[in-house]
Amino acid sequence: MLSHKKLLTVTFLLILSLEASDITLTGTVVSDGQKMIGSRYMGYVKKVFVKLGDKVEREDDLYEMESAEFDMMKSQADLMLEQSKIVVEFWRKRLQNINKRKERFKNQKNIPVMNIDDLEAQAENVSGMLDSAQVMVEQASIKAKQMATIFNYLKMKAPSAGVVVQKNIKVGDMVMPGMLTIMLVDTESLEIDVSLSEGIIGRVREGQKLLIEIPSINYKTIGKVKAIIPDANPMTHKIKMRISFDKGDSNVFPGMYAKVVISDK
Repeated sequence: MLSHKKLLTVTFLLILSLEASDITLTGTVVSDGQKMIGSRYMGYVKKVFVKLGDKVEREDDLYEMESAEFDMMKSQADLMLEQSKIVVEFWRKRLQNINKRKERFKNQKNIPVMNIDDLEAQAENVSGMLDSAQVMVEQASIKAKQMATIFNYLKMKAPSAGVVVQKNIKVGDMVMPGMLTIMLVDTESLEIDVSLSEGIIGRVREGQKLLIEIPSINYKTIGKVKAIIPDANPMTHKIKMRISFDKGDSNVFPGMYAKVVISDK
């Protein structure tokens, strides 16, 4: 026995299919979540962790670049930061010692003014050196953070769950900044892309329910007009329409041929 919901759906599909003034359009299944992974830095590919058709989750490793040069630069930045901190600590202790001597002199009588002036001059000089050393620490810290960020980008991770549909790299390849290395698509969030002519634009609206068919797997369902978008090329006199639908457990994938029925009902 069909459930009440399924019975209504089947009835709706039959009504649409029998409507004499129906217009059938062709479209393509597309993913609403497409991610193009590119490299930010130049280097050689050390490892590739995925192949075409692999399903990945967010934060899964995709590929890794050679890190020998970056290892050296990161080590140098970390070393510079540590050395700068040591210099700061040296001048801080030096200033503390001078201030302690000044406090002792204050409690003594008959101290030559020359000695007090000398300590004041030393304190001022050491204070200036301490300020300079602290600036060096700040600069070294910024450099170390920059290198750490670069180092993290050497191992590219998936920004979201999806399926690998394009892989342009293999071990040993040189990649350049901005080069497309891997493309992921979300196979769960699917839509149908349809081109409309001017003559029928008045028969569709956002939110309208339409019959969808994917002949290759004998799949039918009801979709809803998500957006009506002007074509980027005005010379084509075409309008783009995006239709959202729930594929459920059906084997629907991006690139499949689809039919969409526009009815007055």
